[in-house]
Amino acid sequence: MTTDTSRVARLAPAALQKLTEDGHGPRLLDVRTPGEFRTVHIPGAYNVPLDTLREHRAELLAHLDEDVVLVCRSGARASQAEQALAEAGLPNLRVLDGGMTAWEAAGAPVNRGEARWDLERQVRLVAGSIVLVTGVAGLFVPGVHLIGTAVGAGLAFAALSNTCAMGVLLSKLPYNRGPRADIGTVIASLRDRP
Repeated sequence: MTTDTSRVARLAPAALQKLTEDGHGPRLLDVRTPGEFRTVHIPGAYNVPLDTLREHRAELLAHLDEDVVLVCRSGARASQAEQALAEAGLPNLRVLDGGMTAWEAAGAPVNRGEARWDLERQVRLVAGSIVLVTGVAGLFVPGVHLIGTAVGAGLAFAALSNTCAMGVLLSKLPYNRGPRADIGTVIASLRDRP
């Protein structure tokens, strides 16, 4: 699935920080994995992983207004979440430009938990390891190097389509899952917010 990020409304970290200073800013939906969220997130953000958001977007829609900013690591998953919510009927969504990477670089406030590798770094480790191992093994076993070629093709496709099958698979690992984001708890929190 290709996401057209040109139509997505972006909000700079400095602008979002100004909006959230008084505690009454927009609702922040962080669409990263629970593990990534626990490592670092914007204070007051709700963790609704992208797959959960897609699955429960109709339920979420009833508890969101038009003042929602979507957050992920770099902006790609948040753009996909924007598309899913817009298709469900929620207009005027915004995406944090540059995601948590830009937010932290701007020196904006964060809540920190246990440090862990983000999903993109995990993908680089796994893909690089597969290419390295199959490249060396290919010196001894004919044809094994083609596995590394397939991984390279998958990474090229991931870049062109703005999706990543390896990232989706890695996000399912217990290391990344952490406690599952309970949609009922998220909805209750959204409803209780003034």
